[in-house]
Amino acid sequence: MPYESRAEIPERYTWDLSSMYASDDAFLHALGQARSYPERCLAFQGRIAHDPADLLAFLQLDDEIGIELGKLVNYANRKSDEDTRDSTYQDYSAQVMTLYTQIAGSQAWFSSELLTLDDAEMEAFYRRKPELELYRRALDRIFARRAHTLSAAEEQLLASAADMASQPENIFSLLNDADLRFADAVDSHGESHPVTHGSYIPLMMSTDRTLRESAYKSLYATYRQFRNTCAATLGAQLKQQKFYADARHYDSTLAASLDGTEVPVEVYTNLIQAVRRNLPAMHKYIEVRKQRLGLDDLRFWDLYVPVVDDVEMEFTYEEACDLILAALEPMGPDYLALVKKGLASRWVDVYETPGKRSGAYSAGSYGTHPVICMNFQGKLDDVFTLIHEMGHSIHTYLSCENQPAVYSDYVIFVAEVASTCNEALLTQHLLQTTDDPRKRAYVLNHFLEQFRGTIYRQCMFAEFELRANEMTAQGRGTTADALSEVYRQLNEDYYGAGIEVDDDIAVEWARIPHFYYQYYVYQYATGFAAAIALSRRILTEGAPAVRDYLGFLKGGCSKTPIELLRGAGVDMASTQPIDTALAWFDELVDEMAGLA
Repeated sequence: MPYESRAEIPERYTWDLSSMYASDDAFLHALGQARSYPERCLAFQGRIAHDPADLLAFLQLDDEIGIELGKLVNYANRKSDEDTRDSTYQDYSAQVMTLYTQIAGSQAWFSSELLTLDDAEMEAFYRRKPELELYRRALDRIFARRAHTLSAAEEQLLASAADMASQPENIFSLLNDADLRFADAVDSHGESHPVTHGSYIPLMMSTDRTLRESAYKSLYATYRQFRNTCAATLGAQLKQQKFYADARHYDSTLAASLDGTEVPVEVYTNLIQAVRRNLPAMHKYIEVRKQRLGLDDLRFWDLYVPVVDDVEMEFTYEEACDLILAALEPMGPDYLALVKKGLASRWVDVYETPGKRSGAYSAGSYGTHPVICMNFQGKLDDVFTLIHEMGHSIHTYLSCENQPAVYSDYVIFVAEVASTCNEALLTQHLLQTTDDPRKRAYVLNHFLEQFRGTIYRQCMFAEFELRANEMTAQGRGTTADALSEVYRQLNEDYYGAGIEVDDDIAVEWARIPHFYYQYYVYQYATGFAAAIALSRRILTEGAPAVRDYLGFLKGGCSKTPIELLRGAGVDMASTQPIDTALAWFDELVDEMAGLA
């Protein structure tokens, strides 16, 4: 850890939050002002379906609330993440979330009241108040869900149950993050190493196979001990999803979840079908990994260790910035200028300090510039993290600059496209500028692991989640044994005969937090496939492809995510992007196999 406190870090390596609020006092003043929002929202109840002026005023108020809440949430959470030990900002975050919940409750009546208008009455509203045209797409989305919207009283009842419905995730989080403890792992020299959520993957990447096996068995011994509790908790999550889907008259929990982001159910099922068609490439990769590691039998504790262990690629932060700018040159001068602006204007909080939140993310909201949290250590992974999060930040910046507030926030389905496209450009830049076979193998290993972890593994998660929900819908018990049987079979299918599927990996479902996010993980796979297709189009077609891609980044949620991506040149309603990406994966596996 290069710095022992934030005070030691030169200002240029810390983020600038002044576009949110200049000080804590400014934040507290804005929070006080925002506390009037619930009452102001409730004042419109019973009015918006009678007068188009009142409907417009409410929608404009909702825009104002979204902008102010975005700034409040961002400031409180970003300050809290600077030092998670500081109770002041924990309290700020709690106050903002309380206000957020109050506002949501004060608006719960809106959709039901709006839907008392028929199509002819709504068209009359547009004629009488032309300013409402700005909100037509947003209002059309509400009318499109008419069959799934309940009465105002029923909507209020569902809203009031939100805290109860969130308890399975909360219970899992407390069990997983606070209560579970893992035995130390022991390396080949008899030395002990703590096993935590944070240390597990680094231990899995160790060249000491004894240590990897010990860490693997330590982790899964604990989950197997609590597998029945984990199954009960996940079962409760599945049941609450079914309750809400049934209450809103959806055919399935999958349809209910995807409707919110305007993604057809077929996109989810097509992904699974396409990945299953391309499983032979994954099975070949497993065999190549086994061969390059020189192992007679490959185990799950061998999946993360690099197949090239004597290559060191170290970078200063400045070198990392120069490298990502070189890699992003195909994106053209306008995109590059924004990246340079972000790097020069302190969008990035660079270095780790005691108490700082781990990991990395990009965050932003309308009326502010985006910011990036990371913990730069000088490794190649850190360069990929920087270019990944910068992709998110540029997407946020362009969406907010080019869309009105109501359409500025893009949906999760497209969120990973901009970040992963940047990573793909960096990978291809490194491959084009690296002749050394060992370094080339190192870069290939990194990229192939992204394919494995983001398309294959996340699709396997998505298929497990779908099957678990189907079991619940059919009234079948989601016991630990039943879930483990499904999960074991999926591992056998996806990884093939080249790896031994054991009883430990069969209980991996118990440690995956994303199963509490309601059909979330598939978007990693679809986003990665779309990004691969877009990056290759940018490199081969140049300026026209860049123009289309920037149009996508500027689109926010002004169109459906499928339409936005089509405009950029990729059709995610088909399986072609997934098949194309995995065909390239197959080619890269062959190249890896042929490298010395």
